[in-house]
Amino acid sequence: MRCGFGITLIGLLCALSVPLWAQSGIRTEGEMASARSVYEAEVTVTSQSDEARASAYARAMALVLGKLSGNNNIASQPGIAQELRNAKNYVQSFDYRQDQGTSASGAPSFQTTLVVRFRPEDIDNIVGVLGVPVWPQPRPKPTVWLAIDDGSGGGPRLVGAQQINAARPLLDRATERGFQLGIPAGNAAEQAVAGAIWRKDTAAVSRASARYDPPMQLLGKLYRRGNAWAADWVFIDNGRVLASVSVNDSDPRRAIAAGADVAADALIKRYARAEGAGPSGSYRLTFTGLNNADDYLRLSGALQRMSVVRRITPVRASGDRLELDLELLTGISGFNRLLTSSSAITVVEGTESEYRIR
Repeated sequence: MRCGFGITLIGLLCALSVPLWAQSGIRTEGEMASARSVYEAEVTVTSQSDEARASAYARAMALVLGKLSGNNNIASQPGIAQELRNAKNYVQSFDYRQDQGTSASGAPSFQTTLVVRFRPEDIDNIVGVLGVPVWPQPRPKPTVWLAIDDGSGGGPRLVGAQQINAARPLLDRATERGFQLGIPAGNAAEQAVAGAIWRKDTAAVSRASARYDPPMQLLGKLYRRGNAWAADWVFIDNGRVLASVSVNDSDPRRAIAAGADVAADALIKRYARAEGAGPSGSYRLTFTGLNNADDYLRLSGALQRMSVVRRITPVRASGDRLELDLELLTGISGFNRLLTSSSAITVVEGTESEYRIR
């Protein structure tokens, strides 16, 4: 691997960014199992037991929802936490990958990764019902113009294709956020762009980036600030500055990775849209077919498990009929979309708000 910059910060980052299995020179069986779409995610597990896998499903689903929406805090959105507890119901398949590396002491180290694939139709249904803004696909691949000055006296230097591992924390973080970033070739003419990056001359960088598509650029300058590192990030879309953020961190890899969040947050704000499932509020619904206490318990349990139901208020009961006021996170259409063939509740044909217990 050529880093090409000598023993500098970029050279160090290149070394630190190599995967564990590459450091050890060992590829274990199953290594090729990996997440390849926004509906798949990888999470580290302590074992391959059923218990460890069950708890990992929720983490994996949170990552998938985060990639779909671009929202890094998706689990805090109303209704999502309850759906995460049902994550196992949406799993299509899973695999394990075991990576072997070398620890700092030179001893072998192992890490087990669970690769989870969720059914796209189920995940799409959840985000639609809960009104999660979705970042549409295909997604753009902005070009990263990153210059680094490690204080060694050589001035800022552009990270090009030959130094791609220096940008690995940034590229990996972008993947976690559900998109990709491109790296310029880094030829002699482009190396001269490092000065424009340092001056935050966005027009000059945009001109240099004209050969790349789309017309989006992420500008970054990383430099020493006391005992820590500072990274100034600017995101540009078709010549317009959408975000400008400065980051300070003791670890240069984290400062570099932060650029992906700057780009993702700007793109989400501009392009993510929520699918309408009706307004939230209180809705009066009628349920029939309740003939005994077991039916009431089944209905109550089914409603409590639905992520869109916030509150249940009984109104009146007559014969096998029960009227309830349900406080919903969504409208009736969203409520109905969560009723699957395995649900204890089904819509009475030809009605909008009447249901029958199976």
